[in-house]
Amino acid sequence: MIKLHLKDGSVKEYEKGTSVYEIAKSISGRLAKEAMGAEVNNKVVGLDYKIEEDCELNILKFENRAGQDIFRHTSSHILAQAVKRLYPEAKLAIGPAIENGFYYDIDCEHRFTEEDLEKIEKEMKKIVSENLQIERFELPREEAIALMKEHKEDYKVELIEDLPEDSVISFYKQGEFVDLCAGPHIQTTKPVKGIKLLSLAGAYWRGDEKNKMLQRIYGTSFPKQKLLDEYIHRLEEAKKRDHRKLGKELDLFSIQPEGPGFPFFHPKGMVLRNILENFWRSEHTKEGYVEIKTPIILNEQLWHTSGHWDHYKENMYTTKIDGQDFAVKPMNCPGGMLVYKTKMRSYRDFPIRMGELGLVHRHELSGALHGLMRVRNFTQDDAHIFMLPEQIESEIKNLIRFIDSVYEVFGFKYHVELSTRPEDSMGSDEEWDLATTSLKKALDSMDIDYIVNEGDGAFYGPKIDFHLEDCIGRTWQCGTIQLDFQMPQRFDLTYVGKDGEKHRPVMVHRVIFGSIERFIGILIEHFAGKFPAWLAPVQVKVLPIADKFSDYAKEVVAKMAEEGIRVEIDERNEKIGYKIREAQLEKVPYMIIIGEKEVEGNTISVRSRDKGELGAQGVDSFVKELKNEVKEKRINL
Repeated sequence: MIKLHLKDGSVKEYEKGTSVYEIAKSISGRLAKEAMGAEVNNKVVGLDYKIEEDCELNILKFENRAGQDIFRHTSSHILAQAVKRLYPEAKLAIGPAIENGFYYDIDCEHRFTEEDLEKIEKEMKKIVSENLQIERFELPREEAIALMKEHKEDYKVELIEDLPEDSVISFYKQGEFVDLCAGPHIQTTKPVKGIKLLSLAGAYWRGDEKNKMLQRIYGTSFPKQKLLDEYIHRLEEAKKRDHRKLGKELDLFSIQPEGPGFPFFHPKGMVLRNILENFWRSEHTKEGYVEIKTPIILNEQLWHTSGHWDHYKENMYTTKIDGQDFAVKPMNCPGGMLVYKTKMRSYRDFPIRMGELGLVHRHELSGALHGLMRVRNFTQDDAHIFMLPEQIESEIKNLIRFIDSVYEVFGFKYHVELSTRPEDSMGSDEEWDLATTSLKKALDSMDIDYIVNEGDGAFYGPKIDFHLEDCIGRTWQCGTIQLDFQMPQRFDLTYVGKDGEKHRPVMVHRVIFGSIERFIGILIEHFAGKFPAWLAPVQVKVLPIADKFSDYAKEVVAKMAEEGIRVEIDERNEKIGYKIREAQLEKVPYMIIIGEKEVEGNTISVRSRDKGELGAQGVDSFVKELKNEVKEKRINL
């Protein structure tokens, strides 16, 4: 018998070789019906996986991210099968599950259109109705190559040829369709009830622009049509909130053809940006940070020392100065190391918290660029915190508390993920174990639920990532805490300890916004452009009904401006209804209507973007209430 430790803390015994599906069925028929696969000692497996030894077992349903990946990976195979039925000459590349869906890259002489997606989707639904069994089988490398050559799948052959000669290659078969795949998958095509193909795009084979451009079909799927309908509704809502569309309408920023991936901030966008940066500075001052500024361009040797030249060079811009090689910084951390080294440090100085709003440049492929969300230059709200080894846990806990307090201001909920050592990493096993254990202890001691992402850490250390949830349920990875034992060694950072000897400090890399540009994009979509008053580039729009009321309107504007209110006046010779509609389209929090009644009564008529008509008020009382709203950073989602 073998013992299985389940997620609810219970321990159950089963015969050796019992499959995951049989175990799920023995627990509950409903669980077996809803199960997508399982995690066995944190390894994701299919329902047909047979357990041979004691282990930790977590049955995965669609509500689990790993369960969704299994379900949608199967959906990508259904897509590929449908394409091959309709376009037999098509050659398949790769088709992974991604967040909220899946895609498949296809080489086909026929250029797919939106009408084709409808045909493919119809064929996919037919495959689902056929309830095809999904079966895994394995072949030695040479037989696998021969099979894919027989099917004329050149891209699959290339993938297999890149594997070691002694590899055993796995395939999945459903009906007449066979695909190279590591899996796992669900057991049949039947559970894929809700399918929707969403869009087409181009994608270079293996992400290399020197390779052929393939056609990528994006889709999503759900086990119930109702869930798909809800998702499509969220997509429609997301289109309305698209920060690129709203950024243009609200005159916040633009991307010009002269600078692809390099955003231009307009005056109103700069107001928003400066508010965020000022908020960042004030909060960091309260938390005991000092602010630094480091150069954008530094010499090549620095990037060899930091390790970026070996691990990140393909994403860096380089130049020559005085005959020497330099690089435009893709990260701020090496500059922070040099600031640390400008003087001798004592154990009494720690922790040292250095913040930097540093502009960085990274080369992104043109196809990956997306408004403010994916750009080639952006400002990271970096901090580098140097500490004693015994301060690690308390400082990490302090950081988590700080990040939580910032996100609360914007009304964000979030979940936490812990990413561990990747294959391409620096440092010893002992250092990585200590770093990872320190992060886990901090999270556990604060009773924070978190997901472990094995192998997804930075090359210099493990990290805690904060994934924000916006008001329509989408998640955005923003904040991160990265514990680093490597940089202090590579830059030979030291301090004088209590014993009078030199020691090595521990360092944390940390961002909260992630990047100012991307965070602004997220805020635009989170609030649908309807920024709370404390963030709004224009807080009040004064609208005189006619020219004869302009003098009083200007007095109101002057009084508000003197009180620090961001206010504009609309003196155009237009009807008041038109002016109100324009102000609503600009999503200004408050509109002040000035007419004869207001002039005679020395009052203002206030209209709220969010609450409608608020009636007549005195200017002083309105300003006082608005200033309180701004001070308290009230939000209205």
